[in-house]
Amino acid sequence: MNQQEHIQTPEPDRPGGHRARSRRRWWTVGLAGVTGLALTTAGITVTPIGDAVGRAISSSDDRPGKHRGTPSTGGDYHDERAKGDGSAHDGRGKETKGVPVPCNTDKLIAAITLANARGGATLDLASKCTYLLTALLDDAGLPAITTPITLNGGKHTTIERAAAVEQFRILTVDTGGDLTLNHLTITGGHTDNDGGGILVNTGGALTTNHSTITRNIANGDGGGIYSAGVTTVRHTTVSRNTAIATGGGIANSGGRVTLEKAAVKANTAGAVGGVVSIGSSAVVTIRHSLIADNNSGGAGGLLILNDGIGTVVDSTITGNRSSNFAGIQVDGQLTLKRVKITNNTASSGFAGGLFVGPDSTAVVEEGLIQDNTSLSSFGGGVYNFSVLVMRNTKVIGNQAEEGGGIYNAGGMVTLFNTQVVKNIATVDGGGIVNDGGTVDLNTATGTIVIKNRPNNCVGDVPDCPA
Repeated sequence: MNQQEHIQTPEPDRPGGHRARSRRRWWTVGLAGVTGLALTTAGITVTPIGDAVGRAISSSDDRPGKHRGTPSTGGDYHDERAKGDGSAHDGRGKETKGVPVPCNTDKLIAAITLANARGGATLDLASKCTYLLTALLDDAGLPAITTPITLNGGKHTTIERAAAVEQFRILTVDTGGDLTLNHLTITGGHTDNDGGGILVNTGGALTTNHSTITRNIANGDGGGIYSAGVTTVRHTTVSRNTAIATGGGIANSGGRVTLEKAAVKANTAGAVGGVVSIGSSAVVTIRHSLIADNNSGGAGGLLILNDGIGTVVDSTITGNRSSNFAGIQVDGQLTLKRVKITNNTASSGFAGGLFVGPDSTAVVEEGLIQDNTSLSSFGGGVYNFSVLVMRNTKVIGNQAEEGGGIYNAGGMVTLFNTQVVKNIATVDGGGIVNDGGTVDLNTATGTIVIKNRPNNCVGDVPDCPA
């Protein structure tokens, strides 16, 4: 595999959170990296070769961003569609007509710099190439994205931070930036702030198609991706990233995050190993996706926090581990349709499967909550503080000290045609514990609570069999 290095003397960091430092110096350095471009003291002089590159960027896409990939139907979460001959493709497997960027890190930096200056471009990166980043610029290894830019990878195309250099993330998308990644691997990012792999600031947008975000580290939030803008993750795997604070895989802060046929797995964080969405304006939508095997000190798979809104459809939340709220924690509004919450484990606190916090609402339709465990506390399958409605759902084989299936802590639980079966409590309340709230089984709709051990219900649960 080819590896090209880019070595520059980094500027000292400056305070200001996610603000990118001045790009004036790197504008000059980046343009100098394009073969055939000359810089003079009077300004920038473009030689015929450089002018041709500029014309190619402009002519390749009269409307910047029009070649953005869209998800193909079916297939794996990460589906290599690029041909072995090095030709690049969009998200539908169609050949693109972008500007070729050789396997050279300096040329990639220069091409992004020029694309920003010219209002956007589609850039076709080399297949079987690792663009190895060794220097910090714009708070990342590559220039901050400020216009619509598409980066098309090929077979085994990787953008990676070199291991022995100073810490920086791979990419930053600033206000006005609209970045699309097709068939790319983003890896090795490490930042003291948020967004170990990619940072999307307010007013920025990110779309990933058939890509992998892996082994990045944030000492703040969002080990793989931190987004305060609009982020769409399609046919993409976000795996083995780490956040010291929250969101080992993805952190959404007041923006919009959409997962479509994506996998967020094996990420680690101090709190929320998989996906966290924070703020009353934060919206997360997850379709046909997997959140699995993430690990944290609290909220293993998915957290909706501070009155956020979440929708999860036709997806699986499985194998996540945490001290509390291993599968899903909602402190806002959450709708689950045809979602499997299985085999999640809370090691020392509440809710192996689903936790519904105070002043929150969760609606579960046609769901499966199975084999979740709260090892030393309450609510193996579900712990509810507020409002929970379940329709046509199965709560099966979960385990806790109390409330193996459902523990209702002063909230309101309403069940329609729902099965609470074969759950286990090591102390009491194998099926349902109602602790000062209201549980309405609606047995006329087909709800059954049977075969739970040591008993079906504890507390006031009308129509619950002995």
